[in-house]
Amino acid sequence: MGVHGIISYGAYIPRGCLLRSSIAEFTGKGSNKGARSVASYDENTTTMGVEAARNALKRSDTNPKKLWFSTVVPAYMDKTNATNIHSALQLDDFVEATDFGNSTRSAIGALSNALESDFSTLVVTADLRTGPSGGTEESSGGDASTALLIGTDEQGALLAEYLGGVTVTSDFTDRWRVPGTSYSQVWEERFGEQAYKPLVERAWSEALRKVDIRTEDISLALISGLHSRAVAKSIPLIDVEVADDLTGKIGNTGAAHPSLLLANFLDQAKPGEVVALIVLADGCDVLFFRTTQEVENRRNPVPISDQIESQSPVPYSKYLSWRGLLDSQLPNRPSPTRPSSPAAVRRNDWKMGFVASKDTTTGIVHMPPSRIGIKGGDVDDMEKLPMADSIGTIETFTLDNLVYSPNSPVVFAVVNFEGGGRLPVELTDADPEKIEIGGQVEMTFRCLYTADGIHNYFWKARPVRREREKS
Repeated sequence: MGVHGIISYGAYIPRGCLLRSSIAEFTGKGSNKGARSVASYDENTTTMGVEAARNALKRSDTNPKKLWFSTVVPAYMDKTNATNIHSALQLDDFVEATDFGNSTRSAIGALSNALESDFSTLVVTADLRTGPSGGTEESSGGDASTALLIGTDEQGALLAEYLGGVTVTSDFTDRWRVPGTSYSQVWEERFGEQAYKPLVERAWSEALRKVDIRTEDISLALISGLHSRAVAKSIPLIDVEVADDLTGKIGNTGAAHPSLLLANFLDQAKPGEVVALIVLADGCDVLFFRTTQEVENRRNPVPISDQIESQSPVPYSKYLSWRGLLDSQLPNRPSPTRPSSPAAVRRNDWKMGFVASKDTTTGIVHMPPSRIGIKGGDVDDMEKLPMADSIGTIETFTLDNLVYSPNSPVVFAVVNFEGGGRLPVELTDADPEKIEIGGQVEMTFRCLYTADGIHNYFWKARPVRREREKS
């Protein structure tokens, strides 16, 4: 059914970063070099996945038939997290939404299966890494998400063709985390290093033979794995130039890292380049791609390099508080009650998809949506109006130091949207001292709070990135 490959892609790196020097200063341990990405207090793997998926779908006319979400830190167990992403993206009800989880290898497994499928599939991955305070797992980890729209050249123009690949599976325990714990445990590093080396050699030689390709034909290799020493020892085994793995700038983002490296490659790639993606996780996976002419026309809306450049440092104490590793005094107000599931279902388009209504007679935009116009008229004389991609302008704002929040003070603003509509919203990813009336904001999917185990998802506003203002 045609040539398989990547139709579009997106990546999301949180705007916060944690300087490793701040960890060393606080704990007296670790390196002073580099930084790691940090998800905000109102972000989890689902909200990050929504951001990456939105970026992937902006530059494509292909509608996915399946949505697969892979993470090792799901916001929910039992409930499907992919359905939250499905609702936020306002995908058709007949689009299958499924979770892939439990291990970092599930992410590359989802990608490999999508590349063999005849259905257009949006593969979303996200991870949120943490570890004991002052430890290597904490400082070397990172938070990020990616989305790859996979399909055939008959379903959409390909940015990169899939040439083929190989999977080698091996059962050994060098990293593990039991249910209910928040971070991984690892075996002595030399054990994993010795276990992965023959797997890489075997997978690489078999992949070259199967795809019928020579090392001199490969432009670049991307190597990913949570075992940093095994990754480093793999480089001389393949005899191909290896790209920077970004761990010095954002840390290792676990399940999201292989596709993040692939997205970073596509941000810069020229047509006709062949790239090898090598993933070390309970075995070794090798996938080959070749870019097409289309790669220069539909790149990630905000390149990964620009997202890294625009990050702002987060104090280590705030990071610990956001992760629940440090008890902080919250405003002396009652904790919020759990959101109503029946009410959420009735207003799902608004709550999850940020869909307003527009009066077909007067043209007035109603936020939240209404069945009847503010100036009267016929009931249900409305059309749905998606607002998630709309740019807004701050009309006025206030700082609230008393409202319940793990990140006080909370900034509330009245926002006027381009094309109509006005709404009071909470701002996020913003420095209260830098907010100005007239400033432009964009919408982002976040978790307002969690009560009784239920996440109250909705949309917040954040300052528009510099890159988007320039575009």
